[in-house]
Amino acid sequence: MTNERLHQRPDSPTPQHSSPDGDRLLFLAEALRTFHDTGALAPSGPQLVNALVVPVTSRPNRPISVLEVGAGTGVVTRRLAQVLRPGDRLHVVEANRRFADRLREDPVLAARPPGVGLRLSACRVEELPECRPPTPAGGRPEEGRSEGGADGGTDGGAGRYDVIVSGLPFTNFEPEQVHTILDHYLRLLSPGGELTYFGYLGTTTARTLTAGPRRGARHRAVARLLRQFEAAYGLGERTVWRNLPPARAYLLRAPGGRETWEPTGSAVRTNDNRQISTFR
Repeated sequence: MTNERLHQRPDSPTPQHSSPDGDRLLFLAEALRTFHDTGALAPSGPQLVNALVVPVTSRPNRPISVLEVGAGTGVVTRRLAQVLRPGDRLHVVEANRRFADRLREDPVLAARPPGVGLRLSACRVEELPECRPPTPAGGRPEEGRSEGGADGGTDGGAGRYDVIVSGLPFTNFEPEQVHTILDHYLRLLSPGGELTYFGYLGTTTARTLTAGPRRGARHRAVARLLRQFEAAYGLGERTVWRNLPPARAYLLRAPGGRETWEPTGSAVRTNDNRQISTFR
């Protein structure tokens, strides 16, 4: 497992977006190779991406620490890098080494706004906060602890985050693993911190028809577990029909304190009631 700073390149020209065709081809290749961990055949579309980053576009008036899990080719990562402010910290966890290698060289991430700290960990989220090597990966010099991530910055060195954005394909996992990950998310979130994740529509029926009753039963068990989690911590959901396949994004909040979070963009919340209706 590796863990490194993603450095800004001061001499880099204003980047173009990473090649969508290249991202789709890489994503498809990895989906065919390891569909259990990838969980889709194409990256998330822009409407789903916008739904997942709602907690970052409606935020407290202070620097925040964000954890993205399962970044894939980086469609959500690039959006996060665009909306974060100086002083914010983004920690990206991606277990697939090919995806992680693509993220390390992404020109949009390299040209993020000055003062936005970015760290990449090539490991599973269950390994946090211990997911770090004795020396930086790739031979790049390590920057100071103020760059944030799991070992410093706005999380106070305790591995806590204000926002977690999860791209993991929960319905591909065993229920016990999903339970472990959800519990770990709650431990990683600061009190009152927010979590987003998504699931594709119609997958239970499709899984039963194509993979048989045993996998269908496992899928239904995971779905029940997620519904229980959403009933306990959920704030709202948004169905994104213009995604391939259509998906539903979920917004949840960890127990504990709550600051006043204010919108920084359009179609986001200004208080809890408006937040839920807007997210839906």
